Amino acid sequence: MRKREEKVSRINSPYMNQYDAHMERQRKRKRLLRRRLTLLGMIVLISFFSLFMYHMNQRELYAEKQAEYEALQQEKQELKTEETSLLEEIKLLEDESYVLRIAKTNYFFTEEGEIVFKLLEEAPAY
Repeated sequence: MRKREEKVSRINSPYMNQYDAHMERQRKRKRLLRRRLTLLGMIVLISFFSLFMYHMNQRELYAEKQAEYEALQQEKQELKTEETSLLEEIKLLEDESYVLRIAKTNYFFTEEGEIVFKLLEEAPAY
């Protein structure tokens, strides 16, 4: 391909020199503006990514804490039921007849003149 020949010749005048200087300043401004916008875009992108990662970490931490909270609530409920049963047992142990009955069945405690028979819990073989 041939190079296009310039058909218009350039006149060196103070106006043309000013115009060239003005156009050069405009190109530099555009280049600087592009650089600034690129830098700003990168900063915004990095900030957005950082905030997104922080948000995801917080959600994960919240889920862990929520699971821990639910486990502790369940443990609390179990301890309350255990406390209730232990309080009932304390009330029963305050009754002397209940304590004697437990002593007789579990520890074969007998009063004078009583005979203890131990029965097998297995069914007879016949």
